[in-house]
Parts: sequence; structure tokens; C-alpha cells
Amino acid sequence: MPEFPPRRDDTPTFPLPHIEHAPPPRISDHPEFHSLRRAQRRFGARATILSVGGFLLYVLLSSFVPAVMNQPLFGHLTIGLALGLGQFVIMGVTAWCYVRHMRTRVDPLARGLRSRQYENENRRTRPSAPSQGAGQPVQPGARGFRTW
Repeated sequence: MPEFPPRRDDTPTFPLPHIEHAPPPRISDHPEFHSLRRAQRRFGARATILSVGGFLLYVLLSSFVPAVMNQPLFGHLTIGLALGLGQFVIMGVTAWCYVRHMRTRVDPLARGLRSRQYENENRRTRPSAPSQGAGQPVQPGARGFRTW
């Protein structure tokens, strides 16, 4: 019985035509995608440092300097209670800054990337003959759900 060399797993079982198909462009290779990710990361680092840093400062002050935290400001309000309530202010400011940052810097980039990706998909999948039936024009953006 003749011995055959072992077949590699990546070789096809039948001969393929020699047609080079270009891989579809990946959105992660686009330079605007990198600037979008950079904008998100940069803001995320700042927001995390602000939020966690403020909370950590409050916890460390209350643990190691209780005499300062128990000093009254006016009435029954102490410095520690005021700083504790200040945590809510810090979280509110962080959330407000997040929304503002996303609306002004990240969302426009994301919308541009989304429209480019949609155009590329339409170019790639556009049929040569209309597939909508009896003379109905193909409407761009009609995907069956609301686009933002």
C-alpha cells in the first residue's frame, strides 16, 4: 500500500481558482478609530483619577486624621460630613463631564466612522441588478430600523 504524506489542515480538498479576494477593510485599522479610542481612554483615565482619588482622599483623611474630620464647620455639620457630601458633587461633575465629552468629541467621530463603514458595506454588497423587484429604487439607509 502506498504511503501518502499527511495532509495539512489548511489546504483545500479541491483546487481553488486563483482569484485574490481583498479582505474587507476593518474599522479598527482606520486612523479615526484610533483617535476615537485615544479620546475615550484619555478621558476615562482622567475621570477615574478624579473620582477614585477624591474618594480615596476622603477615606484616608477619615482614617488617619479623625481630629480634622470631626471639626465643626457650623451647627452639626463637620468637615468630614461636608467632604462626604462632596463625593456626590464629584460624581455628578464627573458624569456631567463624561456626557459633555462624549457629545462633543467622541460621538462625531463615531458617527463619521459608522457612516463610512455603512458606505463600505453598501459598496461591497451592492448587487449589479436591482433586487427590490419591479422597478423599486434601492433606498440608502432603509435597513428596517431607525438609525441614529
